[in-house]
Amino acid sequence: MSTLQETTSQGDRSAAEVLAWSREVVDPALRAAVATLPPATRRIADYHFGWADEDGRPAHADSGKAIRPALVLLTAQAVGGTTESALPAAVAVELVHNFSLLHDDVMDCDTSRRHRATAWTVFGLGPAILAGDALLGLAFDVLVGSGHPARGEAARILGAAVQELVDGQLADADFETRDDVVPAECVRMAQLKTGALLGCCTALGALLGGGRPDQVDHLRLYGEDLGLAYQYVDDLLGIWGTPSVTGKPVYSDLTRRKKSLPVVTALASGTPAARELAALYARSDELSHEDLTTAAALVETAGGRATSQAQADALLTAALGSLITAGALAPASADLERLARLATRRDH
Repeated sequence: MSTLQETTSQGDRSAAEVLAWSREVVDPALRAAVATLPPATRRIADYHFGWADEDGRPAHADSGKAIRPALVLLTAQAVGGTTESALPAAVAVELVHNFSLLHDDVMDCDTSRRHRATAWTVFGLGPAILAGDALLGLAFDVLVGSGHPARGEAARILGAAVQELVDGQLADADFETRDDVVPAECVRMAQLKTGALLGCCTALGALLGGGRPDQVDHLRLYGEDLGLAYQYVDDLLGIWGTPSVTGKPVYSDLTRRKKSLPVVTALASGTPAARELAALYARSDELSHEDLTTAAALVETAGGRATSQAQADALLTAALGSLITAGALAPASADLERLARLATRRDH
């Protein structure tokens, strides 16, 4: 058994400990990969990852939860594989995730992420977009350069997930200019934008860990359902989350009149609260804090909050069922369950 694999096998751990382990395992390889970028791009990437300040001096800011690389490493172990075999994929998915964050911040005009200024506000729109592009290219370089016998299939899986992620992001942007978005469209957007990459993570881990085709398929389903559940909860946090948890201002999604899952669910309820919420969203002026507080209350009154949490809970049940069907091995299976529960019950 490898040293890294042994590290994950010692006793029961909390979800927070699992994520800390994932970050500890992945960070050296992630930093080594980013260090190969040209200096100008690396400076932006280092800032975005929290490793440096805007002047390039070393920093220790929040680098994110590392749930995606954790899913890769654990699903490799869940099929009897080693952590080392899946490490390149863990690095690759973290690079892809951060490519999407750099672009999302530009598209959404977000000025803060992980409790500090977003990269585009510090370095400019164009440089931030190009840095994201560089991370995407680097992800495939890391994966294909791993030498793993399944690297070709792994690159295909990652490429398909990126295409779905982009399609989901396009739909999300389109929704902000429409007033006729229905829940089914919103769910599909979330499946593409978030579910596809988490499903990719768990499929890659199972594939590079040497899992059978049926295990790869079932663990992909685990990741896809977990991803959609994660998006439901993320959208709840976008309305009711506290800045200390989200790293963004309170009511950040409502400020942009985002057509998130709770909002679209509320708008489709046909209730008086839905009609009042629609009127608020249709206004052309900037919403005041009082307006935003009212909008949040209307979403809750119209059922958006309760329905979204119920959907997240149902998806959690489905994800855990796929984990069992895949025959995931202990102790990785227990860690995967803990991560799934964390994703659907984050502190608001």
